[in-house]
Formats: sequence, structure tokens, C-alpha cells
Amino acid sequence: MEMCPWCEKGKLASVKGTVYWELPDGTRAVEITETPSSHCESCDAFFQSDEIVKGIEDQLFLIDSKKLEKQMKYSELMNMKRLLKRNYFDF
Repeated sequence: MEMCPWCEKGKLASVKGTVYWELPDGTRAVEITETPSSHCESCDAFFQSDEIVKGIEDQLFLIDSKKLEKQMKYSELMNMKRLLKRNYFDF
């Protein structure tokens, strides 16, 4: 089991949680439920891996954000049709 990067003593558990994300254009935020996350049993920190964060940010940049509901599941967001194949602005 992986150790917590925040307190460096607690063990991490894989959980699914709710996160709130601002759209790239800054017009509003969306609630994303069932997001893969980590939870520290010791310090109670709740966070997402760098890969999950990058995936959400890229997906929000690549889809038609006007079609987003105020709340949606992580799997629904990640399965939405992209306008571009990848984020060409990510160097």
C-alpha cells in the first residue's frame, strides 16, 4: 500500500469521490462524482493522482463544454466525444 504524500505516515486507500472543477474558460464549475481518488487513513486527506487531474483537465479542454451538465459521473465525462484528438497545447 502506498504512503500518504501529505503526512508521510498514513496508508492510502483507493476510493471514489466527488470533485468540483472549473471549466477552462472560467465560466462555471461542474461537479464530477465517482472520481477515482485516494484517501489517507491517518490525516484524512482526500486527493486525486496527477494522472486523474491531467485526464480531467485535458478532457474538459477537448470537449464541447456547453453540453456538460452541472453534475456528472467521472466515467460519463471521460467518455464524452472530443472535438480534438488530444491537447495540442500541452508541451
